[in-house]
Amino acid sequence: MARIKLEFQNTQGHTLSGLLETPPPGVPTLRHALFAHCFTCGKDIAAATRISRALAARGIAVLRFDFTGLGNSDGDFANTSFTSNVQDLVAAANALAAEHAAPAMLIGHSLGGAAVLAAAHELPSVEAVVTIAAPATPKHVEHLFSGVRGEMEASGEAEVTVGRRRFRIKRQFLDDLEQHADAEHIKRLKRALLIFHSPADEIVNISEAARIYQAAKHPKSFISLCEADHLLTNREDSEYVAETLVAWASRYLGLRQHAAEAGPGTTPEVAAGEVVVTEREGRFLRGLYTQHHQLLADEPRAAGGTDLGPSPYDLLLMALGACTSMTIRMYADHKGLPLDDVEVRVSHARIHVDDCEADCGDAVRAGADQQGRIERIERRIDLTGDLTEAQRARLLAIADRCPVHRTLEGQPAMVSRLVGQDGAPGAGADG
Repeated sequence: MARIKLEFQNTQGHTLSGLLETPPPGVPTLRHALFAHCFTCGKDIAAATRISRALAARGIAVLRFDFTGLGNSDGDFANTSFTSNVQDLVAAANALAAEHAAPAMLIGHSLGGAAVLAAAHELPSVEAVVTIAAPATPKHVEHLFSGVRGEMEASGEAEVTVGRRRFRIKRQFLDDLEQHADAEHIKRLKRALLIFHSPADEIVNISEAARIYQAAKHPKSFISLCEADHLLTNREDSEYVAETLVAWASRYLGLRQHAAEAGPGTTPEVAAGEVVVTEREGRFLRGLYTQHHQLLADEPRAAGGTDLGPSPYDLLLMALGACTSMTIRMYADHKGLPLDDVEVRVSHARIHVDDCEADCGDAVRAGADQQGRIERIERRIDLTGDLTEAQRARLLAIADRCPVHRTLEGQPAMVSRLVGQDGAPGAGADG
């Protein structure tokens, strides 16, 4: 992925530093987004970086920047306020529009979330707004200044500690918060809204997410981040945000339509019943395409990949698990069985044949390699519902009728062919 440095002027004439994450070669840029980081953070905070890069890998270019007085941006943080943060956001959006394309989506983390809720009204290009661990209004941060309020009243400014860093804040910052004390502007948002929040957030209580949701009009969505902390320090949490955000945005930003309009050559032509795999930037990153869908495959970082998608074995197990679940559901519905839910967990391992005596037949044992190892796939199927033991046993047997299961067991003939320059199949080998 290319990272483009973007500098621009804010309304006070300060130069602000931004970084535009763009999709890798072969991936069309479908839409542009603007990311606002948390209070006193910077554009390079882990959550902002991971989410921006993950979105870029999926076709959404993301600009993240340092607010006035933070990171690589000019200006004095002590002279800023929530209003100036909103103005910085508008300046960033205008710069993005001038240099590339106007943002269709605003994403805000923590106080940055409150800022994008306020800035959206000034940006007609914005079609969707996303908040992550955000308060409904900036007044939420007042508690940070409770110990120095007297000093602020007396001298007009004071030092406060946010995280492990100290910042000088002027009284104007507190006075400005009073101008943004209610959530009425959220009612007038008139954009699709997605709210991420964790019930375990100890910095911004999840009740703030409830305030945003209750104030907003539809379309609005809420996604719980379970045990995630406020800064999304766990990589899995930030990548989960990116994945679900793209799925949500595909509806409200028309990503599929934009992909279709991106022009020939950006995505391969795919015939019905065919899957096309292309190389992407990186050692193992691959684009996977069917006629109507696309996703990524990769390897974990420990294996030399960038972990932007499931591994090939993950995809294989997903296919088997999905097919198993669908087959069980179809049978249960056809027979009118009281199956409320089915969960399938699939795992793969190479084990010694002596460890598989109970589960392996003669054919499997005969296929052991020179070290006596075999491939073993285990499915753990959890059936929820008022089912009898006989019905559960029958559904377990039906799982083995899943078409993907049968294909794997059937040892299909594998045929590999080289494709000539004219696209016609060349010499091949049947195996």
